Order: sequence, then structure tokens, then C-alpha cells
Amino acid sequence: MLFSIPKLNKEIGKEVRAYVDQLTKPVGSLGRLEQLAVELAEMTGNKFPDVSPPGILVFAADHGVAKEGVSAFPPEVTAQMVWNFVQGGAAINVFSRQIGAIFAVIDVGVASPIEHEAVVSKKVRYGTNNFCVMEAMSNAEAEQALIVGYEQAKEIIDQGARTLIVGEMGIGNTTTASAILAAVSGKPIEQLVGRGTGISEEKIAHKVNVIRRALSLHQPDPSKPIDLLSKIGGLEIAAMVGAMLAAAERRVPILLDGFICTVAALVAKLFDPNVADYMIAGHRSQEIGHQIALELLGKEPLIDLSMRLGEGSGAAVAFPLLAFAAAMIKEMATFASAHISNSVEGAGKQS
Repeated sequence: MLFSIPKLNKEIGKEVRAYVDQLTKPVGSLGRLEQLAVELAEMTGNKFPDVSPPGILVFAADHGVAKEGVSAFPPEVTAQMVWNFVQGGAAINVFSRQIGAIFAVIDVGVASPIEHEAVVSKKVRYGTNNFCVMEAMSNAEAEQALIVGYEQAKEIIDQGARTLIVGEMGIGNTTTASAILAAVSGKPIEQLVGRGTGISEEKIAHKVNVIRRALSLHQPDPSKPIDLLSKIGGLEIAAMVGAMLAAAERRVPILLDGFICTVAALVAKLFDPNVADYMIAGHRSQEIGHQIALELLGKEPLIDLSMRLGEGSGAAVAFPLLAFAAAMIKEMATFASAHISNSVEGAGKQS
């Protein structure tokens, strides 16, 4: 699959960097916000970028590997949480309202029927296979899930979203994400597997063994993203990948959530390395594999609040920092416009 992701606009980036240095503050005194303003300008191609409203897409799907007992919660919680999303009671609903986001939840592979007008029904299949026994899905299904995400991102951008946040819901998906990260990074599985929804040390060891069995069985090719997704992936992870690729094609900044989202970002980068240029890491998850995923992506997160929920929640909490950076460059006065001297020499001339 081919995508057409433009290069960053470095010329506008240079203009914005120079302009930020003329704002009424000591050079560099607003720290990371100044760099964010430059990055947003390069991504959007706009000297005064708009990042609001953000668009939040939560993709939901089940994982056959949950049958191996890798989660603290039973598989039926995926469907139950989808109902919670449409009723507005989940953390991502609360945070979405706070930041004025356009919000959608998409059923791309929940293992039971979901019929509600507030759920976008794009089910590829009723959950993946248990990848300890057979491939998670076919290549065609992986591509179909990716296209679902791609089209949903295009739609929410057409509705006015100026930043994309992708979230997920799927019991067992930290196991899937850890398996993908192990294949891509080549790191020991033990360094990548965390507590997920809150499992015991004994279950962590079991989770490591489950992943080892799957990798040994399928030998996924870390250079081939569809191979990774079909053999050891998840439907919602594939959809997240597609959504990121669509956003980058439209020059829309992608604000990454935690572990699972960042692993999806690594897969997206396998499709087109340029997609990573449009990504900003929202937060650092408590999941131990997240730091390795961030390093592979070359990103430093904006915040660290010891979160590990998923759903897009960490990215939503980090979003106001993007809004602050955009407002800073739009609304702050320059030394010239405010008639303020910006040097000791200039002060002497005015006295």
C-alpha cells in the first residue's frame, strides 16, 4: 500500500523560529512550547497553525490471545466499555469534553454485536484469532482494518479536526502491542511486557511466554507491516495505523497516546517513514515497553503523569500544550509591535 505523505515545510519552520525569538520574552524562555510552535508550523505549512478542535477516534476490537488469560479483565469488557464510551462515562469522554474535541468510537472488531447509533460500525471480523494457535487475521483483513482507520481519519478531518488523537479499547491489546514491539525492536520480551490492566508478577511471566510462543510460531517479518499486523496484530491497532497515515497525508498533527498507540505509530512508520514527522508524543506511559517504543520513534513525550489507561486519554490531557503553543505565536506581541526594547543597547537608545 502506497501513501503520499508530504515533507515538512522547513522554510516556514525557519520563519517561525525567527518570529518566536521576536516575541516579548527572553529568547528560549518558553522552552518546549517554542519548539512545539515551530514543529506545528512545519507540519501544517502554516505560520500560525490551528490545532483546535482536536479529533479523537477510539477504535475498539477484541483479541483472540485474551483466551490465554493475559489480562486482569475478561474479554467481554471490550464491548462493555464501548457502551460506556457511547454513554459518555469513560475517562476519554470526560477529557474529550474538556478540550472541545470531535469524538467518535469505531467498532472495527469487537467480538460481539454492537448496535448503537453513536457507534460507527466498521467491523472487519468478530475479534482476531488467538495468535498462539494461528495467525491473528488474514492479510486482506489487516488491510481492511487499516483502510477503516484511514477513512475515519479523513472523515473527522473533513468535519474540522485540526489535530488527530487515536485511542483504543481491546482486552488483551497490551500483549499484542508487546509482541509487535518485540518483533520490531529485537529486544528481549521481558523488557517490553508490563502490567497492562494490572496483572500479577506470575501473570507477567505467563504473558512473556505467550508472546514467545507466538513469535516462534509465526516468525513475523519486522520490515513488512502487513505481515506483522496479520500474524500478531490487532484490528484496532491496524485501524490506528491507517488513521495516522491519513492525518499525515493531510498535514494534520498526530498527538500520540501511550504504549499501544506508539507501537501503532512504529508500524505506520514502516509504511512510510515520513509519517513520524507529523507525530508528537503526548505522554509517557507506565507500561515499561513504552520508553523503548518512544526511543525507536525518536520522540520525547510532553508530560509524564504515571498514566497507563489508553483510550487516547494521555494524549487528550497533553493536548492543551499544543493549544498553548499555537496561541503563543498567534497572540503574543513582538518587541516591535509592543514598542519594547529587546536589548541593553536598544534600551540605551530609548532612554
